[in-house]
Amino acid sequence: MSTQQSIFVDAIDLRGALAALHERGSDLTVLAGGTDVMVQYLRGDVLPRGLLHIRRLPELKERKFGRRTVIGALTTHWQLVTDQDVLIRHPALAEAAATVGGRQTQNAGTIAGNLVNASPAADLLPVMLVSDGVVTLTSSAGSRDLPVSDFVLGRRSTARKPDELVTSISFERLAESAGEVYLKIGRRHAMEVAIVGLAARLAFDADGNVTDAGIAIASVAPKAFRAQLAEKRLVGTKLDDESMREAGELVRQSVHPIDDARATADYRRRLLPALLRDAVTICRRRAFNRGEATGHAN
Repeated sequence: MSTQQSIFVDAIDLRGALAALHERGSDLTVLAGGTDVMVQYLRGDVLPRGLLHIRRLPELKERKFGRRTVIGALTTHWQLVTDQDVLIRHPALAEAAATVGGRQTQNAGTIAGNLVNASPAADLLPVMLVSDGVVTLTSSAGSRDLPVSDFVLGRRSTARKPDELVTSISFERLAESAGEVYLKIGRRHAMEVAIVGLAARLAFDADGNVTDAGIAIASVAPKAFRAQLAEKRLVGTKLDDESMREAGELVRQSVHPIDDARATADYRRRLLPALLRDAVTICRRRAFNRGEATGHAN
C-alpha cells in the first residue's frame, strides 16, 4: 500500500469498527484473517485506500446453538471443523471448512471472509444455501438480515453497504430425519480451488421418501446457487434410479461453467450427475443413522 493509502484502523470493539465504517467506509477494506484480501492485494486485484482490522472484536466470535445456529463472523474454518456442536448440527459446514486450504489458512480464515469474498468457487457457500443461511449486517444505524442467496450478487460482489459489517450468519439446524454432506472435486482435497463443489441436505419420512431437498453447487456459475428443479424432482421419491437420473440431468442443465486452468466447462458438466448421486446417497445413509440414534429411524 502506498504512503498515500495509509489509512489503518485497528478496531478493539464493534462500536469503534462501525464508527470507522460510518465515517469512511468507502475507503476501508475490512481485514479479518486476510487469507483472501492479502492475496488479492499482492496480485494487484484490489488496491484498498485503507484497512479496517477487526480480528480482535469479541462480539464477532460468539457461537449460539438454539432454534437456529448463529455463527459469529470471526469464527475460523478450524473452529468450524473442531466444534462438536457444529459437527452434530451442521456436519456439511464442518466438511466444507475442512477443504479450505491447509491448516494455516483454516486457522486464520473466517466464515464471514469466505462469504464476503464471494468467490464462485467458495466452499462454504453451497452449505450456507442448503442450510437456509441468513447474513446479519450491522451499521451504526442498526442491523438488517439478508438470505445468503440475496447477499451474494455475483463474482466478488455482495449487497454489503460501505458502512456495514457482517457480524454473524445464522443457519437452520439439521433435523433428526435429515442428512447433509459437502463434496468437492479438486486436484487435491484441500489447498485447491474447487473444480466443482456440491452441498446436499435431504429430509426423509418414516417410509424413506424425500420430504425436503436442498442442492447447491459452486464453481459452475458466477455465484453458488440452489438447483431448484433438481430439488423438486427428488421430493416425494425414494431416490430411485429414474428420479436420480432425471435430477442429475436437471443439475447438469442448470449450470453455466467456464473453461479455466483447473478444468473445462464440459468436464464440470459431466462430473455433476455422479457427484449428485454420491451426495444424496450419503445424505440418505446419514439420515438413517441419525434416526436410529434418536429412535426415529427412517
